[in-house]
Amino acid sequence: MEGIEVVAEVVSGNQLGRKLGFPTANMDITNRTDITNGVYRSLIVIDGVVYNSMSNVGVRPSVDSTGRWLETHVFDFHGDLYGKVLCVQLVEKIRDERKFASVAELRQQLEHDMEYCKSQL
Repeated sequence: MEGIEVVAEVVSGNQLGRKLGFPTANMDITNRTDITNGVYRSLIVIDGVVYNSMSNVGVRPSVDSTGRWLETHVFDFHGDLYGKVLCVQLVEKIRDERKFASVAELRQQLEHDMEYCKSQL
């Protein structure tokens, strides 16, 4: 795969993505200084299969989290990824990370981001 790659273990998050209809595989990337914060069109390898996805890199300003995270929503995948070591390729940065005024506004933006990512397949 080409682009910036992250290989890390999927860890438990606060599950806000799941509540919004966008479950994510969360990876702690606090030590990765080579990746710019933002939302990316991405690819992820799960058990040898490449899936299209979208990823957020950053500090999750809308949910007041700590640390720096890579959160990846995998299209057309349903399953438990906790504890798996996965490879995510960040293909294209589509926007900067930003804080949203409400969870509803965040959800609306995620839907827009996903539409864009899927339009590039």
